[in-house]
Amino acid sequence: MAAFTPIRIVCNNTLNMALRNHSNAVFIKHTANAADKLTEAARIIAISDNITDQLTTLFNKWAKTRITDEQLKKLVQLAMAPNKEVFQAIVTENAAFEFSTQFVDTIDDVLSYAFASPTQQMQTTAGTLFGAYNAITGYYQNVKDYKNADAKLNSILYGTGLDRTKKAFEICSKYIDFLN
Repeated sequence: MAAFTPIRIVCNNTLNMALRNHSNAVFIKHTANAADKLTEAARIIAISDNITDQLTTLFNKWAKTRITDEQLKKLVQLAMAPNKEVFQAIVTENAAFEFSTQFVDTIDDVLSYAFASPTQQMQTTAGTLFGAYNAITGYYQNVKDYKNADAKLNSILYGTGLDRTKKAFEICSKYIDFLN
């Protein structure tokens, strides 16, 4: 079997999780149509290589796109907004809107990570759009407290961590148009 999964396989547990959450799988049995299956597997690998190349180009562009601390804060707020009302208040800069303490604390934690983590101080991350994206993903992977390791894994792969990471990617993808 050849398949693509966002899960980095390091043990049998993550292998089982990857097998439950894979896409574009090709199963090759030692039968007469094995050659066709191998051709299909090669096609899928080529698609993966193409996607990797596209992401590399995009992330390199983000790493060269400078943003201010104020732009970083707004981008983080937008990506971390828990609902449409909060998102809209940020977009419209509604000064009368009261953000929850939890939201404000989360934004502070993400920004603290962005400004203090050694990985966020590199040339490709400090003050860049790529760094903003990494601050959000890094928050879920390195800062946020979880009840246990399973809760962390579930958040990052299936839950809020995944949702906010996707949202951050979408916002960064659109944000670059407003910056350039």
